[in-house]
Amino acid sequence: MNEELQIRRINDKIDIKSLTLEEVKELLAGWGEKSFRAGQIYDWIHKKLVRSFDEMSNLSVALREKLARECILVTLSQERLQESKLDGTKKALFALPDRNMVESVWMKYEHGNSVCISSQVGCAMGCRFCASTIDGKVRDLTPSEMLDQIYALTLMNGERVSNVVVMGTGEPLDNYDNILRFIRLLTDENGLNISQRNLTVSTCGIVPNIRRLADEKLQITLALSLHAATDEKRREIMPIANKYSIRELMDACAYYHEQTGRRITFEYSLIAGVNDRGEDAKNLAHLAGPLNSHINLIPVNPVRERSFKQPDHSAVLAFKNKLEKYHINVTIRRELGRDIDGACGQLRRSYKLENET
Repeated sequence: MNEELQIRRINDKIDIKSLTLEEVKELLAGWGEKSFRAGQIYDWIHKKLVRSFDEMSNLSVALREKLARECILVTLSQERLQESKLDGTKKALFALPDRNMVESVWMKYEHGNSVCISSQVGCAMGCRFCASTIDGKVRDLTPSEMLDQIYALTLMNGERVSNVVVMGTGEPLDNYDNILRFIRLLTDENGLNISQRNLTVSTCGIVPNIRRLADEKLQITLALSLHAATDEKRREIMPIANKYSIRELMDACAYYHEQTGRRITFEYSLIAGVNDRGEDAKNLAHLAGPLNSHINLIPVNPVRERSFKQPDHSAVLAFKNKLEKYHINVTIRRELGRDIDGACGQLRRSYKLENET
């Protein structure tokens, strides 16, 4: 067995849901099994979405027992489910194998079902308007833990997922190697086979990893959480701006577009009195124009520990209109699940807060 397989272990067992089909074949070859068994196992895990080795009915009892001894099939346990009374959005609280928790969101659109998943337990980035970072980062999620958020939501709703956004708790590019493997597994034709173009990964702006991701030449959508158009203002609300300047960030975005041909999306949370003025729109247009970027305007969502307020609807429309006068492609994001704290910036380690009160 190669070094990579030895690394991907949880509690001394092989994390089989995080392995590629080729790696499962290698594992089975080491056990003296025929290679077609690997395809059967991979199909059970990533297409049929089984929750235990016992469900793999076309395998021998001996092989199923061997799998149970040597491997772990990571499955998340649903601890709580909330459904929005406004739009039917569902937010699930999942327990990981070590009893840490993450939140994931199921959203129904006319074009299909979307899920928003978390990439870390907590977040270390410290963005001032976001609930996900309030208690800091505990650990990265494995590829299997990210995948199973999607698998568990699919089984819960009985419908196929068409779009995935990695915009829940955590900074995906702070968990780079696991995110890259997750992308490969999610878009593998032997698994769920979700198109790379239907996958969006967000980042607050870790410049070296934007460039690394560009070199992979994937066809995913990269969403940059920009939220301010000057270094001074960005540093006030996003600590990552103390490490990487906007100029470095824009250069990395230009490189990403050059390498992949994919247009960057700028996520911009509108905060009343902070980044919603005419000058802010002008500066934002100056950044977005040369990159032909799309801008998602997000009226900042309420977080009980934060004092930020969203502009009123007329101010949001005025900001959008100013951007359009600069010929910028811009939309106001429809925020789903706000009444269950399931919208942008609202996911958190809420179970921890509840248990401590």
